Amino acid sequence: MSRVLVVEDESAIAELISINLRHAGFEVTIAASADQAQYEVDRILPDLVVLDWMLPGQSGLALARQWRGAVRTKEMPIIMLTARAEETDKVSGLDAGADDYLTKPFSTNELLARIRAVLRRKAPEALDTLVEVGGLNLDPGTRRVSRDGAEVKLGPTEFRLLHFFMTHPERVHSRSQLLDRVWGDHVFIEERTVDVHVKRLREALERVQCARMIETVRGAGYRLTQQMAALPV
Repeated sequence: MSRVLVVEDESAIAELISINLRHAGFEVTIAASADQAQYEVDRILPDLVVLDWMLPGQSGLALARQWRGAVRTKEMPIIMLTARAEETDKVSGLDAGADDYLTKPFSTNELLARIRAVLRRKAPEALDTLVEVGGLNLDPGTRRVSRDGAEVKLGPTEFRLLHFFMTHPERVHSRSQLLDRVWGDHVFIEERTVDVHVKRLREALERVQCARMIETVRGAGYRLTQQMAALPV
């Protein structure tokens, strides 16, 4: 679960962002000032910061420059929020080290899409390492899935879906969470699309007797289990 720090002094906006991010599967911390934001970053380095330009005391712009100048935070993803719509302001924000820039008012769907896009660009190379769950092997580098030497042919969406399941085993994921984490920017895809791709994934895994690893959790979503004696699919 990605950890997002929301630095915003307007409590209504901060709460709105927080609710939507949590619903999308993110862990969220809110800071209302630059000092509080620095405290939270020192405590636990977030995976991404949503940073308001105008803050009491030190500005978000100055805070972004400060973080970019420190070894520990120089690679920390930052999306800047501002009421300033002028191009010169946008350039200033990006020059200060922001990875992206969003002008108020904005839609929460657009913010979510921007967050996912920045996190993908900043994704660590560790995501390319081999994953193994219950004898099923997935290699992101070669895009191959196999079990006991038998290869499983998957389409690109099914591959991403399986990769997410295998890197988060035994956890239940709702359809909306899967859309957010697997489909990314395609925020307007219907949730039933997830069911279609899960069905295709199970059909492909049937060849290596692993279809039952993908469990349906009624009323909640799906999970990948290491127990081969899963319920019938």
